[in-house]
Amino acid sequence: MNKITPINPENWRVKKIGVIGPGIVGMPMASLLANAQIKIGSDTPAKVVIVQRQSVNSGWKVNAINQGKSVIGGIEPDLDRITKSAFDAGTLSATTDYSNLSDADVILVSVQTDKKGLEPDYGPLFEALENLGKALQNKPADKIPMIVFESTLAPTTMDTLIRDHFKKFGLEEGKDILLGNSPNRVMPGRLVERIAKSDKLAGGLSPVTPMLINKLYSHIVTQGQVFKTNSLTAEIVKTLENAYRDVRIAFSAEIARYCDENNVDFYKLREKVNELLSQSDLANDRPNEVPSGGILIPTLGVGGHCLPKDGILLWWRKLESGSKSPSSLIIQSRNINNQSPVLTFHQAEKAFGDISKMKIAMLGVAYRFNSEDTRNSPTLELANFLRENKVDYMMHDPYVKFDDQNVLKYNQQDFLMHNLDKVLSDAEIIIVGTAHKEYIDKIDTITSAPKLIGLMDACNIFKREYFSGRNIPYAGIGRGVGEPSPDFVGFVFDSFRAMEKGLALELNNLIGFYNENYAHDEFNKVKFEDVQYLAKTCSTGCEIANPEKTDVLPVYNGFTPELTKLAFEISQN
Repeated sequence: MNKITPINPENWRVKKIGVIGPGIVGMPMASLLANAQIKIGSDTPAKVVIVQRQSVNSGWKVNAINQGKSVIGGIEPDLDRITKSAFDAGTLSATTDYSNLSDADVILVSVQTDKKGLEPDYGPLFEALENLGKALQNKPADKIPMIVFESTLAPTTMDTLIRDHFKKFGLEEGKDILLGNSPNRVMPGRLVERIAKSDKLAGGLSPVTPMLINKLYSHIVTQGQVFKTNSLTAEIVKTLENAYRDVRIAFSAEIARYCDENNVDFYKLREKVNELLSQSDLANDRPNEVPSGGILIPTLGVGGHCLPKDGILLWWRKLESGSKSPSSLIIQSRNINNQSPVLTFHQAEKAFGDISKMKIAMLGVAYRFNSEDTRNSPTLELANFLRENKVDYMMHDPYVKFDDQNVLKYNQQDFLMHNLDKVLSDAEIIIVGTAHKEYIDKIDTITSAPKLIGLMDACNIFKREYFSGRNIPYAGIGRGVGEPSPDFVGFVFDSFRAMEKGLALELNNLIGFYNENYAHDEFNKVKFEDVQYLAKTCSTGCEIANPEKTDVLPVYNGFTPELTKLAFEISQN
């Protein structure tokens, strides 16, 4: 029997790359890898084969890819061109047959993960891994494929669930296969740009794996850096990035709600506080700019796949261990953000009177501008509330299909239209929930709706100045007119500082828990300083403070944000 030569970056050969799941991560990754004409240990470019499971909703993707077409909708600059170029070069193809991965040198797993209650929901992921395990039982005897998880995973998943899964198929990590994770940092609408420019994490259960991931990904991460670490650190950093963004949105929502109750201009406040924090951005005046400051921009709600679940994934093992009702900024933020869609409706009522008997048009069903992605869409949450309360409404979105799985899941397909003029023709109240460029370009059309009584800007898409003198009642989240006083600015700054220190204490406690229970050797230990440093490489802002106590609880006219109160409690324990 031939002895397998251990892989290292010098003797590695990559002739075939598999990608499981052509979604918003897998499709651009596959196209970019195929288009890069990668030659590692070979004179011919590596071929990329995408595997898509047979399904009613997604089976069509195989034929589309095999015609040189991207399967991602919305506005995705350059993705169509890159996909066609790779297909024309013969380096990109798709199939439903997992046996095509038996001889792959690298396999990227880009299958969606979710949460179920307070634990991960890995059903689709392990369905794919079951098929992959069977395929790899037929791998060449001298091949050690590297399996890289682009999916977001709860901390410890790689070392426990993933490692153990492949053991069932006689595939031992470090001997028969190499297991790594490089959690994606993509964003709908900017998929190609984010892969090329964003720094990337490369984690592994063995030290060689991050080095190999770096060697491969350096061909497509051309303007960013690949940071090598262990799998547990990568899992913590990825879930933390989204969890802390969720916390910052919740904190910002609390401040905006106070501003709306007291007629204070939240956006002027945000600008001043972020300057004090040295975390300014351009999102106040640019609705298609991704906010990255300390204080973020609260909207109709927090949608998307990652933010609503990743905080729970970060906490999963601690909750599983029996930690009851923890003092957690991360978990409490979910409660605050979940209230946003209904609170936005009530805010519109305060501005325009009883709108429950009026015809409402909701513009934007996708959770993010210029995208077709409806996962955890706040608009769909609000639509469910309106239907339950027998309010007359219709929805419009230029990108979301009638057979979108989330539209169908909530049985909202009969309330969705693509004809904007038709939706506007009967609208008395307009709620704009997604800042699609189409709505920016068609502001005159929208505000000329013949029966319009009021417009609620729930995504910072329009400016109050436009409505001045046009006799159109306008309201929006954070659209008070009062100047924030210096005392109030100082209070919000102090409240944010207390919140971020409490979050750091919470994170430090979680890292201690994971090291004590799951880090089995020095390579796999997690250091707070490493997590802090790697999180900061996230392009949408994730500056983690030092874990320090707060001695004084900030209060302004009897008001303190709930998250600041909770952070103070954590600080005192």
